Amino acid sequence: MANRLSQIATRTGDNGTTGLGDNTRVSKDSLRVHAMGDVDELNSHIGVLLCEELPAGVRELLVEVQHQLFNLGGELSIPGYELIKPEAVAQLDAALAEHNAQLPRLAEFILPAGSRAASLAHVCRTVARRAERAVVALGAAEQIKDAPRQYLNRLSDLLFVLSRVLNRMNGGDDVYWKSERMVRMAQE
Repeated sequence: MANRLSQIATRTGDNGTTGLGDNTRVSKDSLRVHAMGDVDELNSHIGVLLCEELPAGVRELLVEVQHQLFNLGGELSIPGYELIKPEAVAQLDAALAEHNAQLPRLAEFILPAGSRAASLAHVCRTVARRAERAVVALGAAEQIKDAPRQYLNRLSDLLFVLSRVLNRMNGGDDVYWKSERMVRMAQE
């Protein structure tokens, strides 16, 4: 069993460094720490989304996503280690197909709005995109596995789809962008 935290305030980070899972120390502004922090923030936002009323299947899916995001953070904290498996990406692909199949096709852009749960899913989506960009930046500087980047890419897509599902939960709909071009086209 791995070491568990027995003391939170160690003061070892007072000099601007933090310890990775392999016991090396890096600057708190390193690309790796940024990526870890963005994944942690995403997991926290999903925790807030889980406070909302959700369909049971969506809740179960998001709880599993939280566990996988913890694995992803662990993988990022140990250079060269692998915790996110291709099966986790495949699980998101399957969830995407399942939830997207029940939605009408989009004819226009939608705003990140609607119900509180849908809006929170949109916040999670944007944080997932930021985490993905951080992982891409880390991958450009250091060798990392493909699965973390792929997982975040699929997850942001899934969160978009789930926002649409959640907007329809109680008979609602997407909030459509009112583009001036579309208004002009409708008037012609």
